[in-house]
Amino acid sequence: MSIDLQWKVANLNARYVAAIDDNKLEEWPDFFVANGSYRVTTAENFERGLPLALIYATSRAMLRDRVRSLRDANVYEAQRYRHLIGPALIGGQEGGEVRAQTSFMVARIMHTGETTIFATGRYHDRILLDAPETGEAFVEKLVILDSRLIDTLLAIPL
Repeated sequence: MSIDLQWKVANLNARYVAAIDDNKLEEWPDFFVANGSYRVTTAENFERGLPLALIYATSRAMLRDRVRSLRDANVYEAQRYRHLIGPALIGGQEGGEVRAQTSFMVARIMHTGETTIFATGRYHDRILLDAPETGEAFVEKLVILDSRLIDTLLAIPL
C-alpha cells in the first residue's frame, strides 16, 4: 500500500461526507460510478449475511431519485449531519479497484440546535481508482450501522 493510495481513499471519503454535511446532496450521486451501489444495513444483518437493507440503491440514477424525493416529496424535521471519519483500512487492490474500510460517527443537529450521536458504524467500500471525469469513485458503498436502532426516519444519506 502506498501513501498516495491511502490519500486518494481518504480524500474521496472526506469529499463524500463534506457534500452530505454541507447539504450539497445533489453532488452526492456523483461520488459513484453510473452503476454503483449504495446500501445501508445493520451489523447484525451484515454478520448473518442477510441482504436486508434500510436503503438500497443500485445506480447513480436511483441515488439522484432519492435526492429529488428528499427535496420535493419527503417530509421530515429539519436537520443536518456532521460526520467524523477515521483513517481508511486499505484491503485488496485488483483490476483498478481497491477495497477499504472506514469507521464513522455521525452527529445529527436538529433545527432547535439539539445535537445527538445519530449513527456509528463503518463503510465497506469498493473504489474505482481511475474513474472517468472524477478520478476516484465508489463502485460500492456499504454502510454498516453498529446499532439497528434508528430513532427517526433515515432521510439523509450516511
